[in-house]
Amino acid sequence: MSRLTEDFGMRVSVLASSSSGNATYIETPQHHVLMDAGLSGKKLNELLHSIGRDLKDVDSVFISHEHTDHCRGVGVLARRYPNLMVYANAPTIAALPKSVGKIPQEQLRVFDEGAQLDLGDLDVESFGVSHDAAQAQFYQFQHAGKRFAIVTDTGYVSDRVEGTIRDADAYVMETNHDLEMLREGPYPWPLKQRILGDFGHLSNEDGANAIMDVIGLKTKRVYLGHLSPHNNMKPLAHTTVVNLLKAQGLAVGHDFQVLDTDPAVADPLFTVGA
Repeated sequence: MSRLTEDFGMRVSVLASSSSGNATYIETPQHHVLMDAGLSGKKLNELLHSIGRDLKDVDSVFISHEHTDHCRGVGVLARRYPNLMVYANAPTIAALPKSVGKIPQEQLRVFDEGAQLDLGDLDVESFGVSHDAAQAQFYQFQHAGKRFAIVTDTGYVSDRVEGTIRDADAYVMETNHDLEMLREGPYPWPLKQRILGDFGHLSNEDGANAIMDVIGLKTKRVYLGHLSPHNNMKPLAHTTVVNLLKAQGLAVGHDFQVLDTDPAVADPLFTVGA
């Protein structure tokens, strides 16, 4: 796909979101980027083809942290596409698992936590989250005054993060687990404690509370992301979040939409702010 001169805005598709693999596609007239690459190169290209896009056109990948469900495919992509740049902070780059394989040094770009990057018609801002990784960070993407933010893999959403992403046009917000399903489920107790802790993951209720704290008049879409296949279900996450938001008087379905993501099916491309 060639770069376009007409400004169609910033378009996004959540390609996959779950505890087993995560990737989101963001495009502007000048850029085609991935936020995380937690699936195989083959699967990522299948998902991109399903929305009419191709891996060969992706110019950058922004990695949140070194857990394989966020970085599994980045080494393959970098070696296959020598013009593709890989952005992450230095501790994350150092902690990438051996299974990722070699990423050519000339394709690595250190992107510090709390930094901003100007890529012409795409501005990217990183922000740290609380997770059991070397230095997990997520990203907010901005084009022509429209903002899209992703927040998953965090035990809580800090005031600092809320201030960074408040009143974005669209979000992916973590709703990893249902508390009862997790507590009654098959995971060993130490793993349950990890998930429930400050360096773990947001529950459905936590995600709803975070949404309430950050949405504003500009917000049009909120995607529920990073669901655990063992400790959550899409209908349960969706109903829990929507009911909590409505209980606070928020006009779900009128002022903004709450939407689901899938571990293996890409969401349709949407224009941020439309």
